[in-house]
Amino acid sequence: MSSPSSGEYPPALTDAERESLTHATKDWSMGNGLAVRPPPSVIAPEADPEGITAINVPVTLFPSPFPRQCFTQARSVQRAYNELYAAVSRDEEFLADMVKEVIDGDDFIRNLWDVHLKVKKEGYTQPLSLGMFRSDYMVHQDTTGPTPSLQVKQVEFNTIASSFGGLSAYTSRLHKFLAATEYPLLDKAIPSGSLDLPENESVAGLAKGLEAAYRAYGESELGHPKCVIFLVQGDERNVFDQRHLEYQVASASPAIPVFRLAFDSILKHTSIADTSKRQLVYRLPRNPSKVFEVAVVYFRAGYGPGDYPDQQAWEARYQLERSAAIRCPTVLTQLAGAKKVQQVLATPRPSSAPSMLGKFIQDDTEEAKELWKTFTNIYPMDTSEAGLEARKKALDPTLCQSYVLKPQREGGGNNTYRGAIPEFLKSIPESHWGSYILMELITPPPVSNVILRAGKLEQGGVICELGIYGTCVWNQSTGEVLHNQEAGYLLRTKGDKSEEGGVAAGYGCMDSCSLV
Repeated sequence: MSSPSSGEYPPALTDAERESLTHATKDWSMGNGLAVRPPPSVIAPEADPEGITAINVPVTLFPSPFPRQCFTQARSVQRAYNELYAAVSRDEEFLADMVKEVIDGDDFIRNLWDVHLKVKKEGYTQPLSLGMFRSDYMVHQDTTGPTPSLQVKQVEFNTIASSFGGLSAYTSRLHKFLAATEYPLLDKAIPSGSLDLPENESVAGLAKGLEAAYRAYGESELGHPKCVIFLVQGDERNVFDQRHLEYQVASASPAIPVFRLAFDSILKHTSIADTSKRQLVYRLPRNPSKVFEVAVVYFRAGYGPGDYPDQQAWEARYQLERSAAIRCPTVLTQLAGAKKVQQVLATPRPSSAPSMLGKFIQDDTEEAKELWKTFTNIYPMDTSEAGLEARKKALDPTLCQSYVLKPQREGGGNNTYRGAIPEFLKSIPESHWGSYILMELITPPPVSNVILRAGKLEQGGVICELGIYGTCVWNQSTGEVLHNQEAGYLLRTKGDKSEEGGVAAGYGCMDSCSLV
């Protein structure tokens, strides 16, 4: 794929141009909060004992070319995806079946389900749910028809801690700044206005979701001011991404109090009111006499086993789940994001029966047709006929090269790719294989770019992954949808030799789209 500008893209740079672009990118990034706390490999903890340093986030020097029709396709289907996963989270019987499929090999999923069952027994008190979702895609070139076509195919759907909404908006602004000030001055200039750089309102869009839930909560019956809690990991390096959303929410009129709370401090600083509603009460750590009623808890932690080192952590999750606070997500919404759910929804429709997708969105509707276009080939790893066929592919040293094996997790670094799959499967009990899914790899068109990471430039082929954010507030009891919006985009890019794409995990970098 090439850019609208003539010739090679990105253009070849002289050493002086590379140095100038690097300085401009670093300074703009730090001046505008396109930043992360440095990993220990860049600045050792003993060199920064007070944790005062920050570095620019890994980022491309140029926006990557991205097919316009694929960008439009991904954005246009997001509201349907929001409604789909809201509906999935409401279908307890369906989720129970999904949990049964993977529970033998996945204690984390089992523990989440147990929290739900425990709360269900005493009765939920808050029917409203907030979803801040992100649907991730790669471009697929379909050569089955008479003329090749490009479509986006879904990599995964994230229902908890969908990150980088804060930094993605600023990456788009960085590239717009460079396109106006730096690219036109290059020896092989990119004229001002020649790149189609779409607006990216991910900060404002995600904040609107939090604000909608906050207002839907209603007035406090305890007489305390209401607040929003950002639930975070104690050693969070990606803090500025979260801060951009906090600042946007806090700037609402009238003002919305926003507080950060480490996941391991939930039981220390929150309690349940002794009322039938079980309101969640938060006491300000630096001054416990200041008391707030928590309207919304936004999880930026709690998505993986590492956040639950002991039983106390599970008790903390139970406390939040049984409270009247609107959770983003609830346990059921988190479980709806399991890879097993994605696999089942994408299972081709039998000729004589409705598809699994048809349980939630009628098969013959325009929304269902558009969702189907984004599905790729995903297979179970259980003992069904399809699962046994998938196991053959996964264990075959040649056939496995076209696949990725995924557990029921969100966040980077969890997947097993290509030739590593057979050995990995042999290293775990066969009874655990059913807790994984096998996905056909998507091979996007080749793209080139320059990545600035930890002050050094990396140039060459890259792979781009598009994420579309969506926010949704719905009533878990009645199904009524109170708020449903698409909320901006994320483009993550990695070297084409890298298999994982997580920016925070150190694999990818931030990017933005130049539509072609």
